[in-house]
Amino acid sequence: MKKLLLSALVLLLPLSAVQGQTLTAEDVKARLLRSRAVEAVIWGMPAVNYDLMLQEMLSKTSGKVNQFIYWGRPLDWKNQTLTPNPDTLYFMSFFDTREAGPIVVEIPPADENGSLNANFVNVWQLPLEDAGRLGIDKGKGIKFLILPPGYAEEIPDGYTPLKPDSFGSYVLLRSNLSSHDDADVSKSAAYAKQAKVYPLSQASNPPPTVFTDVKDVTFDSTIRYDESFFEHLNRIVQSEPWLDRDRALIDQLRSIGIEKGKAFAPDDATKEALATGVREAQLLLAAKYDAGMPPFYEGTHWTYPGHPEFIKAIGEGLSDPNDYPVDQRGLTYTYAYIGIKRVGAGQFYLINIKDKNGDSYDGAKTFRLHVPPNVPVDQYWSVTAYDRETHALIKNVDRASRASNAAELRKNEDGSVDIYIGAMAPPGQQTNWIPTDPARKFELMFRVYGPKPEFFQKTWRLPDLQSVESATEGSGSGDGRK
Repeated sequence: MKKLLLSALVLLLPLSAVQGQTLTAEDVKARLLRSRAVEAVIWGMPAVNYDLMLQEMLSKTSGKVNQFIYWGRPLDWKNQTLTPNPDTLYFMSFFDTREAGPIVVEIPPADENGSLNANFVNVWQLPLEDAGRLGIDKGKGIKFLILPPGYAEEIPDGYTPLKPDSFGSYVLLRSNLSSHDDADVSKSAAYAKQAKVYPLSQASNPPPTVFTDVKDVTFDSTIRYDESFFEHLNRIVQSEPWLDRDRALIDQLRSIGIEKGKAFAPDDATKEALATGVREAQLLLAAKYDAGMPPFYEGTHWTYPGHPEFIKAIGEGLSDPNDYPVDQRGLTYTYAYIGIKRVGAGQFYLINIKDKNGDSYDGAKTFRLHVPPNVPVDQYWSVTAYDRETHALIKNVDRASRASNAAELRKNEDGSVDIYIGAMAPPGQQTNWIPTDPARKFELMFRVYGPKPEFFQKTWRLPDLQSVESATEGSGSGDGRK
């Protein structure tokens, strides 16, 4: 690892810094290819992230585009998407307008049987629109019409058009849970199945929407920092139109073997450059992530879920001609997926990767998070532990989170809650415990659904975590692993 990091640093040095070496034209070419591979990884991250999820669906499930796959129970570790929410039901649909033409997506109105939060994005995970009780429709229900690139025909009455500028796009639909009880889970799933997807050409007699339950599938879309990254990127280049803002990448990608209309068949020298470049990109992005986002609460390690400049830029559709935060976009999609048009309206997230002392979280230790009373939310809050390296749910543990909508969650007399995260639960704290893998580091995300103004005014504050000194002593609680 140290050797690779040194290689990455040397790659970024100016030629004057290595003038003691004798550089040939081939040396310079190899350096250029590695540099372009690094830039391709950073630039292409959101699209590769998208394609990883799509290919998992197509290769491991019976689900198809213009249908829904869903998880018929709260997520467990078999869902290896990036930082998912285990306290809601996930429904996901990938759309493709290349052959089907405009696609209709109907979002049902909220009622006594349920509500949802839905986020639509394009292939580059640029937010298109949010729907649901806290979305554009305010829970009244809505019919979206997803249009192919360049579509110029008149939009029929009753539809809200979405223009992804790509043939592919998708929606992540989260159906809210009253609790994790089987009856409430079934009710939430039945409510979400009122959503519909069908081609506009069949609007007069829509076919039934297909829903495929994938809860037992090991669905892994974590980022692969190997040569396969460029295979996913090539698939996107071949299938999607170039956006004007990205045309400067056409020649650079061609130099590493990715060119529209041609097979991806890099020679040995290019393969070596790609293999080195993707690992160097991983190191650079990991270092940037470890440095942390700006703090949400000053003096704590709770940070914004992405850099505020990036959040602002994607909320505006990257429309500012003087701003294109590619580096921050690349970083964001190493640990997350889906874009939200109105961050903070329906949901908001806080990330924490270090404890009160500024140390990374060791999965062999146990930590306490004190959640003060009266969390300013309309729906619920939750805290989830993820694998620090993969940013997915920790494998082989029996639960990943604790949430205010869990009936068994124990509250203190003042309404506050103490959550314990670590390898062992303190005595009597099993119901408020999130288990970790003692051999791996972890990270945390605090979610608020339906945040109230007081949350952003920061009159309510979430403190840092503290290590539980007695956690390594025998508690008789077991290790929580399946």
